[in-house]
Amino acid sequence: MRIVDALREVLKDTTSLTYKEAYKEIVKRKLYEFGAKQPEAAVNAKLRSHCEGLDFPGASPVKYFKIVGQKDSRNLYALIETEVKDVSERNQKAEQIKDDLLPEEKIDETYILYKNSLKAQLLNRILSCHPSFFEKMVLDLLLEMGYGFDNKSGKVTGKSHDGGIDGVIYEDSLGLSKIYIQAKRYGTNNKVDIDVIKSFYASMQGVNKGVFITTSSFTKGAKDFVNKEQKDRNIIMIDGEHLVDLMIKYGIGLESVKTYVVYKLNEDYFE
Repeated sequence: MRIVDALREVLKDTTSLTYKEAYKEIVKRKLYEFGAKQPEAAVNAKLRSHCEGLDFPGASPVKYFKIVGQKDSRNLYALIETEVKDVSERNQKAEQIKDDLLPEEKIDETYILYKNSLKAQLLNRILSCHPSFFEKMVLDLLLEMGYGFDNKSGKVTGKSHDGGIDGVIYEDSLGLSKIYIQAKRYGTNNKVDIDVIKSFYASMQGVNKGVFITTSSFTKGAKDFVNKEQKDRNIIMIDGEHLVDLMIKYGIGLESVKTYVVYKLNEDYFE
């Protein structure tokens, strides 16, 4: 039985569940033996991948679930009604398309699904950590990306929750050029609004470069404000989706387990 099959089984007997509740029910019924270090995140990733209306890159075209509400800031998932004919037909066609893929195309598709699962695990792990850890992690990421003159040219200010600056990166050894950092570890449904951005903007006295990183996303008003004020101060906004992409790219909080090489025939050799 696959994780998605276990999820379908537990949701048959209830109106709706959060991913955490679904995970506990799967374990209770012994429907699936998890090998992942973050099994709850794996369940969340499967629910999102097969959820109607969540059509992000790498999401499965086969949809079994739908969001029917929220509980404790988490989505509540339910089964799509099995008697709806068009849903059943769409899922069947999607499975047929998948069977027609070349082996290398299946590898590509599987890697995308794996990466999205990893991104969900990263985001959930970050949200379970203390806010001060998040500030340090953001600093580590920016230094790994090449900001600052060496790997010790950044610091956490320890002034969170007061509208101030969470971190500073010095771009030269004399500290003549600085980047201010604001890091907000928000739940995915708690967007950064214009007031929070304005507070960060006001704190950037004498500094014209800033990076605002959040685990959630930004409201339209926040984005519009930053775009309007770019001539005065340059603020880069990084949301949760972009953040975990960067963490994977630069290996922050990750360790390599296996590496696979995809080959193709060298036709010149056989000439």
